Amino acid sequence: MARETIQTNSREKTLRIAGLAADKKAVDVVALDMRNISTFCDYFVICSGSSTRTVKGVSDFIEEALRKQGISAHHIEGKEESRWILMDYGDVLVHIFHQELRPFYNLEWLWSDARRIDGDSSKK
Repeated sequence: MARETIQTNSREKTLRIAGLAADKKAVDVVALDMRNISTFCDYFVICSGSSTRTVKGVSDFIEEALRKQGISAHHIEGKEESRWILMDYGDVLVHIFHQELRPFYNLEWLWSDARRIDGDSSKK
């Protein structure tokens, strides 16, 4: 029962992060359910920004909004260059790419077995 609560909270956090990214003008926001294919996290959020300024702005916006809810990242990488920022929230990993860099890494293809989620999908 405790794992189900954690998964629900992880899912809600994932959808919150995806919404925050979209609110801050991130594009191609994708949330992936990694629970059945990964041991290092439950969800990915992947999104892009059109400039390094946008990428950093999305990261700062997510970090501040979650901090206000008492949620802090375990680790954040890539803020200096702001071409690919990785935010580690333990159960949720957030990847914010400069739109020119995202196709090179193509995480959606790499993790194509993961189910995409959105705010309207069932809580399976």
